[in-house]
Amino acid sequence: MPVHQNADILEPPTKSKRWPVMIFSHGLGGTRNAYSHICGSLASHGIVVVAPDHRDGSSPLSIYHTPEEKEKTRRVGYRPIAHKPSTDVYEARDEQLRIRLCELGFIHDALLKVDQGQKLKNVAHEHHTKHHKEMLDMFSNLLNVTEPGAIALAGHSFGACTMIQFVKSVYYRPQQDIAGYKPLYTPIADSNIVRQITPATPVTLLDLWTLPIQSPNTAWLRSQPMPSYDAPTGGRNLLAILSEGFYNWTSNFNEVKRIIAKPAKSKYSNQPSAHIFYPISSAHLSQSDFGVLFPWATTKIFGAKEPERVLKLNTRAILQVLRDSGVPVANTSAQDLELDESKAQDTSTTQDTTILSKTQGSVRDWVNLSADMDGGLDFSGLDQQGVQSPVGTPLERVGSAKVGTGPGEAMLEGEVLGQFVKDTER
Repeated sequence: MPVHQNADILEPPTKSKRWPVMIFSHGLGGTRNAYSHICGSLASHGIVVVAPDHRDGSSPLSIYHTPEEKEKTRRVGYRPIAHKPSTDVYEARDEQLRIRLCELGFIHDALLKVDQGQKLKNVAHEHHTKHHKEMLDMFSNLLNVTEPGAIALAGHSFGACTMIQFVKSVYYRPQQDIAGYKPLYTPIADSNIVRQITPATPVTLLDLWTLPIQSPNTAWLRSQPMPSYDAPTGGRNLLAILSEGFYNWTSNFNEVKRIIAKPAKSKYSNQPSAHIFYPISSAHLSQSDFGVLFPWATTKIFGAKEPERVLKLNTRAILQVLRDSGVPVANTSAQDLELDESKAQDTSTTQDTTILSKTQGSVRDWVNLSADMDGGLDFSGLDQQGVQSPVGTPLERVGSAKVGTGPGEAMLEGEVLGQFVKDTER
């Protein structure tokens, strides 16, 4: 591609004169590079996307800098953990989440320092000329990271799980010990991250993997509704997109609905529900670059189709939720809107009115799902272990019902990606 390394940052066209910011967390077997399509697409619409490599053993290989130690870098390899619930599995996933949540806190601190123009120590060596600033210096005073609720959060699979636990851990930090609850991350009350996470925080969940959320150690946190419902706007800034594989994984799908459902007893009436969609004939890997790079594999092995279009639909939905949340992002192109030639000439529209539509068929092979439980979800009914059977009418399966029908298939796809990345790096 015709690009310039460390090109100068453009002046933000926003009223605040700052660029919106999103943090994106990868899934099992993934890396920051495995989501370049969706993260790059969002960045092309005027969002600074921060995509870390987590050091919890979920990435094929994570390398980070330790400039003050004898060994200047450290390597963390993949840590295989079973996908079926057990005491050992919950404890292992809890430990991974502790690392991931702490890292998100570190990232937030680093973003504040970058915006303030402070130097960071553990940064890779940069090659720059006298005509170019150091890369991070160029973001000084250009990031919208101090306004409460401004930083958007997103993740795929285990990354989506990470964002759920992060938002709730910060928002519902207990003032005293709660029986049976073992917090994974507890920021101090007057910290910057506590001021940042609010009901206005936009949250995007791609193929949310719910097993770690069901750990007995965090049952109390699981019983709390999403912070978004602590405001009249409700689930307007909550978006869940499932691949058809995860949609057909019924137990996980029901738990996703339970997590993002609005509570039955709310102090705000007529709150909007969260958005939840799935693209037909998509697999777990359709949310990453794997489907675009190897369409023959995802089609033959997992039955997925149109991988690039799936990612474009995801991007459209994320952008529109951000617009509805007041985040200034660029217009979606007429091509991505799939307009016919007669309408493609009018590119002045600032709203993608169809992608979040509840009318089925508004967008081809893009299925709107109800995020509501019948009568809302009563979180007070959870027992000490946070267990409650979700209520509601089972939804008719619209898609092919052949793509990734269970936890084994779904999580295996993530590890297939991880093994491929690991072999490629070797």
